[in-house]
Amino acid sequence: MKYLKKLSDYAAVGGIGALLITGVTGCQQKADENMQEAQPQAKGAFVIIEEVSAGKYKIKDEFPAEETRIVLKKLDGSEKVLTKEELDALMKEENAKIDNGTSNLTKPQDAQVSSGGMGLGETILASVAGAMIGSWIGSKLFGNQNYQNNRKASYKSPSTYSKSKKSFSKSSRSRAKSGRSGFFGSKSSSSSSRRSSFGG
Repeated sequence: MKYLKKLSDYAAVGGIGALLITGVTGCQQKADENMQEAQPQAKGAFVIIEEVSAGKYKIKDEFPAEETRIVLKKLDGSEKVLTKEELDALMKEENAKIDNGTSNLTKPQDAQVSSGGMGLGETILASVAGAMIGSWIGSKLFGNQNYQNNRKASYKSPSTYSKSKKSFSKSSRSRAKSGRSGFFGSKSSSSSSRRSSFGG
């Protein structure tokens, strides 16, 4: 009888131990999830635009980033990051060209433009960054089929275009999945993280 009592005591202690371990593990997993959620999602684009011939450009690479940056690789091999002032001036210039019908972005696709590249402002507007920087021009472009065709042609190769498309759709999916609007998320996620840190 004494032997059985001892066994039941061990079983009870073992059960409590297992419960405690499960609770701690659960809290740890919750904390890890909250840590992942607290990491900001990319909300900008890093774009590398290459000059392929004098005054003609193509998108060499682009991927999601914390803030939007456009790096210009010139024919002579030098590189520069375009400033906000330079970008604003280019967008203003492109807007005027779109309004008077002289932008290559809205013209029917031209083989020479497709293979040889477009002007710098046009190339920027064809990139994902263009939709962020020139969002006020967007309504004139996004429903335009010529723009869609010329946009694809503005990438250095079809694989560059598809790689960019994949990386940005993955980024927007992870943003949507997290369901957060700001850096630290909504009030509901912060209150649930408070609960989880106190007792799992």
